Amino acid sequence: MPSHRREPASAIPSISTAELEVIKTLWDHGALAARDVFTALPADHGWAYKTVKTLLARLVAKGAVTYDQIGNSYLYRAAVSREQVTRRELKGFVERVLEGSLLPILHFIEGSRELSAAELAQLEHLLQKKRGPAGRSPNDRERKKQS
Repeated sequence: MPSHRREPASAIPSISTAELEVIKTLWDHGALAARDVFTALPADHGWAYKTVKTLLARLVAKGAVTYDQIGNSYLYRAAVSREQVTRRELKGFVERVLEGSLLPILHFIEGSRELSAAELAQLEHLLQKKRGPAGRSPNDRERKKQS
């Protein structure tokens, strides 16, 4: 079950593309030793085992990954969820590239491919939730308060 706990964006560390490949492996497989992370990565990643260890160390330093020491081995696990990282990355993208507007994303979704009935229902549910109980947007409610 995905976590619905919302962390402030600043609490979720910035994760590089290479680090993201490593943490995805932990999200997909759960806790793993460094050697198992290395083995679970796609065959064409081209990294040495030492590179994976370095990426794990960076993720630990950032607080994105934790570990348990078992004898001389370390078992690594993600300390942040895929949803938390996705939210942080999307928020940053919207702010940096789209200047805060979500409209270009909605236009992209509309024009990219057909949405399944389940995806459309989920989107409608999210929009209704955003509108609130009276079917109005938060901006409509704010304008009414000001008048």
